[in-house]
Amino acid sequence: MSEPVAHTGKGLPLHTRILIGLGIGAVFGVAANLTLGGSHDAVLWVNKYLAGPVGQIFLRLLFMIVMPLVFASIALGVAGLGDLRKVGRVGGKAIAYFLITTALAAALGILLVLAVRPGTRIPDEVRANLLRTYASDASAKVEASAAQDFGIQTLVNIVTTNPLKSAVDMDMIGLIFFGLMFGAALTLIPMARARPMLDVLEALQDVVIKIVEMAMRLAPFGVAGLIFGVTSRFGLQLLAPLGTYMLVVLGGLLIHVLVTLSAIIRFGAGLSPLLFLGRIRASILTAFSTSSSAATLPTNLAVAEQNLGIPAQIAGFVLPIGTTMCMNGTALFEGITVIFLAQVFGVELTVPTMVIVMIMSVITAVGAAGVPGGSIPLLVGILVMFGIPAEGIALILGVDRILDMSRTTVNTIGDLSAAAVIARSEGVWSAASVPAVEMLGRPEGHLDESPGWPTSGILIGEPLPGRIGDAPAVAPPVSPRGK
Repeated sequence: MSEPVAHTGKGLPLHTRILIGLGIGAVFGVAANLTLGGSHDAVLWVNKYLAGPVGQIFLRLLFMIVMPLVFASIALGVAGLGDLRKVGRVGGKAIAYFLITTALAAALGILLVLAVRPGTRIPDEVRANLLRTYASDASAKVEASAAQDFGIQTLVNIVTTNPLKSAVDMDMIGLIFFGLMFGAALTLIPMARARPMLDVLEALQDVVIKIVEMAMRLAPFGVAGLIFGVTSRFGLQLLAPLGTYMLVVLGGLLIHVLVTLSAIIRFGAGLSPLLFLGRIRASILTAFSTSSSAATLPTNLAVAEQNLGIPAQIAGFVLPIGTTMCMNGTALFEGITVIFLAQVFGVELTVPTMVIVMIMSVITAVGAAGVPGGSIPLLVGILVMFGIPAEGIALILGVDRILDMSRTTVNTIGDLSAAAVIARSEGVWSAASVPAVEMLGRPEGHLDESPGWPTSGILIGEPLPGRIGDAPAVAPPVSPRGK
């Protein structure tokens, strides 16, 4: 995998440049609005011939790779589990744990954003202007979204009749279903036959990720153009809700850790949440500083075995899967962001529709690309699904770095809590197994580097040490994932 786009090795990091682009676009846009007015000929000219085209090119680059990214990521994720008939009891527990906790996080985020409603703190006339401004792009999608009633036909439509048509129509649910079926089918045929197709999918994912990297290099300019277009028309009214939005996301992540995951750690692992969080602080700091759970995986493995006393067989199986599937923080972020932007643009979402938003947040979080900014194209895809103007993503990109660091930290805590809960459920670990002192960083504390020890380069089907549950453990592939 190429070097992460967030760290090009030259000049300022990407997230800093995006923040600068956001600031420049906002300052010039507000200045233009206050001095000339949003309807001045000069402002209209800049939006039509300069800021608007740059922002739209950035958005189109993201739209271009949404569908191939979804298909490749979902299919490889399922195929990476190995033969679904042989994953065994522990594999089933791990997958169920990750999906349930991720769904709980998404639901929590949606409840919080509905309670606080940060996107509604905009004057009605500004919201009306927003809808008029983006009516040509969004009205058809809004009408289509409003016309869709959640019922039995919605469930039937999940099974796409034409995957190519689903891709063209931006029917993400249909394409996700096809990707799930395709990946599952690959696990049921001999590896010799599946390997060439897996190579194609891996190459497709690598190509798409490279396009994401190129698109994100344009992000500072695209964000500046998009923000200028918004602030030059509407002034400061749209910037005020952004701080509340950030507080909702960070508050939701904190509540998920202190309430949901802490309760699971207390009752599922039988361990004090404070002791647990204290013992895994090396992983927490690594996740927060790198914004990548894959980069944190080696630390997680060492922390799980040395500071928590979890058997290597359990940690070596559960944690690599968690790097791909445990997306608590990412799903919470996506759910809040979709509802927030719907509130900003006055798009009404029914309760059944918000249930679909929660489900899509879980699925797309698991399918996010393994690069910084990789979840943004999928988030744009969800916005389009529900008739929310994609231009709103510019409001989010400027503040995403701190949110990315925070949600990756929550993802990592979820990984390690899963290892503890599953180890206890298998009867191979208990709170009494936790060492009296921390071993990580001590001379006698080191990673087991024996053959077969799992690392971020594990291949599909590579066995891990020992037998777990009813079958040999098989680790999934792990790509460098910035969540």
